[in-house]
Amino acid sequence: MPNATVVPSSSASPAAVSRAPVAGGAVPQRTPLFECHRQAGARLMDFAGFELPVHYAGSGAPVHDEHMAVRTDCGIFDVSHMGQVEASGPEAAALLARLLSNDIECLDTGGAQYSVMCRADGGVLDDVIVYRLEQSRYLVVVNAANHATDVDWMHSHADGFDAQLYDRSDSYAMLAVQGPRARGLVGELADSELPGRRRVGVGVVAGVEMLIAGTGYTGEDGVELLCDPKDAAAVWQQLVSAGARPVGLGARDTLRIEACLPLYGHELTLQRGPIEAGLAWCCREQGSFIGGDAVRAVRASGPREKLVALRLGAPGIPRQGNPVVGGGEVCSGTMSPCLNSGIGLAYVPAQSAAVGTALEIDVRGRIRPASVVARPFVKRGG
Repeated sequence: MPNATVVPSSSASPAAVSRAPVAGGAVPQRTPLFECHRQAGARLMDFAGFELPVHYAGSGAPVHDEHMAVRTDCGIFDVSHMGQVEASGPEAAALLARLLSNDIECLDTGGAQYSVMCRADGGVLDDVIVYRLEQSRYLVVVNAANHATDVDWMHSHADGFDAQLYDRSDSYAMLAVQGPRARGLVGELADSELPGRRRVGVGVVAGVEMLIAGTGYTGEDGVELLCDPKDAAAVWQQLVSAGARPVGLGARDTLRIEACLPLYGHELTLQRGPIEAGLAWCCREQGSFIGGDAVRAVRASGPREKLVALRLGAPGIPRQGNPVVGGGEVCSGTMSPCLNSGIGLAYVPAQSAAVGTALEIDVRGRIRPASVVARPFVKRGG
């Protein structure tokens, strides 16, 4: 039986971003939208080896204002730093079923599915979105910081499968348009009806053919657009002209925390598995995905720690690394623009994870009262 191989995309555009690893001290890579960000007065920072906007000029509280634009209207993000890996061939589904936790066999053509990729001990290597583009062709979107290691991991476990793996990351720029008005705004520039939530299809937006997916990372409705890098700036400008507000990494983080969406390196790590993170729903109980035995063992015995949403009952902001008194640690925290209070995600002992449990957080030496609250902090529409 042929072995799977990882080969560069033959359709990579000359305008695509180079995906070579960035060595310590090296200049960060730039996405095809870099000049759009610079011209909009973006404050730029190095994130996962890319120079990306934290926020844009235009107000005294840009992160707050960009956050609220997504919650109440429409925002646009450059997520071209994300990696994309194509799996195709007669046994592409079988290969992905081995690599990923969710039930890839139930994903129909045009469907989108969230999943995690684990080590044998159940530790999380990455969380991904899988799009089934055709009967035997899938696109896996991976986190930028894990892109190279994910490709190596997938390749190292592909022997014996009649499937091919292609690194397509240089073939796509990726734009996320999110908020209550996002689908309507994009729909006005599209040639046909947009795919629904957790669906993907080929369409034309702003005169450019692209992949359109009903997915996102804000807790709001919207779409993600994957187009040729050479077309990205023109598409971005048309969407901004139509009313989408540019949004940076600062608001992307506050939005995902309010929605209780995990971020790799914070809630998801090699040291904890998906059950602890509340992701049992995307881990099939049957089948032989890598790490499945370890995940099922934790499911059966119950995790020692659980990920919870917590809200401070006094002034302060919980931050990653802040200890929870009595055991546990904060993974992510922020001042919620919608709730106007400090909120966070934390791992705590399982017996302290029930909604309503009173906790105390050590915020830089000051003990702050907090309580476990239901997830998400903020529902769709703010």
